[in-house]
Amino acid sequence: MATDLEKRAKAAFVDDDFELAAELYGQAIDLDPNNADLFADRAQANIKRESFTEAVADANKAIELDPSMSKAYLRKGIACIKLEEFQTAKAALQTGLSLAPTNSRFTGLIKECDEHIEEETKNMTEKVIPVTSANLVPSSTPMVISGANNSGPAHDMPERFNLQQNKLKYRHDYYNSPTEVVLTIFAKGIPAENVLVDFGGQTLSVTIDTPGEEAYVFQPRLFGKILPEKCTYKVFSSKIEIHLAKAEPTVWTSLEFSKETSSAQKIIVSSVKATTKPSYPSSKAKVDWDKLEAQEKDEKLDGDAALNKLFRDIYRDADEDMRRAMTKSFVESNGTVLSTNWKDVGKKKVEGTPPDGMELKKWEY
Repeated sequence: MATDLEKRAKAAFVDDDFELAAELYGQAIDLDPNNADLFADRAQANIKRESFTEAVADANKAIELDPSMSKAYLRKGIACIKLEEFQTAKAALQTGLSLAPTNSRFTGLIKECDEHIEEETKNMTEKVIPVTSANLVPSSTPMVISGANNSGPAHDMPERFNLQQNKLKYRHDYYNSPTEVVLTIFAKGIPAENVLVDFGGQTLSVTIDTPGEEAYVFQPRLFGKILPEKCTYKVFSSKIEIHLAKAEPTVWTSLEFSKETSSAQKIIVSSVKATTKPSYPSSKAKVDWDKLEAQEKDEKLDGDAALNKLFRDIYRDADEDMRRAMTKSFVESNGTVLSTNWKDVGKKKVEGTPPDGMELKKWEY
């Protein structure tokens, strides 16, 4: 069963056997492919394996299955930082922070992204190209692929469209916010004058025409409608960043429109700062009674038992530096301090801090 494989994967992860953990999560996913938790947890295992591209893919799938899962955004952000995709990482982390505003890890990682972005900006040539009426594509106008034979009937367009799509040579990724979708095309060293981006009501056309090479053309029909006059794009030395302004505040479950991702799957977002967990279609997935029973047992814990479980959970989900900090601070302070900040704890000995009204004594033998 998928549940048994998940338990074995978690145990392997705790034992630092990340290869086995990723493999077991994969087997569980084969049995339960709509379980967002499995993809998010395999993303964590892939981060530990330093398979960061795979981690991003797993995190994206978890987000697609459950857009309210904050840990999926956290793991996508961490993996993107490792890949030096700081803008994408920051966007994911900001969404995660809006879903889990008390999680300080988001704040720290966003600050780290800002520092990298500032440094990156100093070393790159940036050219912002505003959208004008000259490069807008009306939503009622069919998109034409350069070089294609357009004399055929209109229903032949999807076939030619798919043929062109298969020739894509640049990787791309996207991120959702309530008001826009940020699409990043990872094309390095492309001069801004060789890039043309057109926006339509529900269409996008990206052309990179490099002398001596076959032109790159990316022309998806978008998941939802956009506001062309508010869309912009920037050409960086390592990528092209496209901001698609949404016509309505919905969550796009994919970048491109298809029959499977119809308007019935669009979710209206009331506020990015909402602290209550919204209801999504994925919440209607089949009930895992074993998990519910375990949760009921956890809820009955109180006193020291509940506190010990909290510490175990923190330690289990912590990275290596956090675990080192927790162990060092607890031992050196005689059990009176528990810190997760290795940058602070690693520099000095942790002094004991007894509760108010009590005195810390050092026993002599």
